[in-house]
Formats: sequence, structure tokens, C-alpha cells
Amino acid sequence: MEYTGSKYIGEYVDGRMEGKAKYILPTETMYVGEMKDGVFHGEGTLYFPSGSQYDAVWENGLAIKGTYTFADGLHYDEKNWHYCDGYDRRFYTEILNGLKPAGMAQLTNMDPPRKIPKGYYDCGDGFYNPVTEGNQGLQEPLSEKRR
Repeated sequence: MEYTGSKYIGEYVDGRMEGKAKYILPTETMYVGEMKDGVFHGEGTLYFPSGSQYDAVWENGLAIKGTYTFADGLHYDEKNWHYCDGYDRRFYTEILNGLKPAGMAQLTNMDPPRKIPKGYYDCGDGFYNPVTEGNQGLQEPLSEKRR
């Protein structure tokens, strides 16, 4: 672990990671679930720093089947994915809560939207200041990390 920057909290069998475990990668992505012979095996969930997660059944380190859930609760469906396609351009929060009255259009999935400091531009991971040509990080995280 010291060479990869990862952290393992769990059981060992014959010196190999095995059993229920928590495995934290250097990217802060965290796996919580079952391990066998040093790899993900059985039921387990990957938690991403963005707040999204991937719940899966793993076999020898490979995901056999699983579901991806975005930080806002939207579940990805590979076969019936209709979110923001050519037919339905609503944001997920609009699908859940309905459309706003005319003149109050929602410009992002965040409702209410983040407050943008005067003279700055929203660039997703912070606010761009054209005067200093710098990116000011967010004062608050976009979503709480799930752990």
C-alpha cells in the first residue's frame, strides 16, 4: 500500500486482502465491500469524490453487474437512458420536481443555482476571474461526499 498510495482497512487471509474491507485509492475513490485473493470479489460499492457511486457484484476484480448513481440521485440506465437526450432536455431536478413557470427557466441542474460573484464566470469547479485570469475554488462543495 505504501507504494501505491492506497489504504486498506480489512481482513487478511494468508497475507492477502480477503473478506469485508474498505480500500481507499489515492484519488479518494473508496471501495467498501468484499475482497478475495487481493481483488474486489462479491458485493461492493465504489464511492467517488464527486458524491456518485457504483454498486456492483464483482468477480475476480471485474464488475459483473452494477448500477451507477450520480451525486444528485439520478440512476444511470444503459438501456433506457432518456436523460437530456434529443427528446427530453429537462434537468433531473426538473424531472423530479416539475418545470418552473414561464420566465423562471432553470439554467443548471442545481436548484437554486450557486451564487456567482460579480464579475466572475462559473466554470464548474470554481469561478473564473477574468481580471486575475485565475480560478477561485468553490466556497462550498457541489455535493457532500458519501462515505
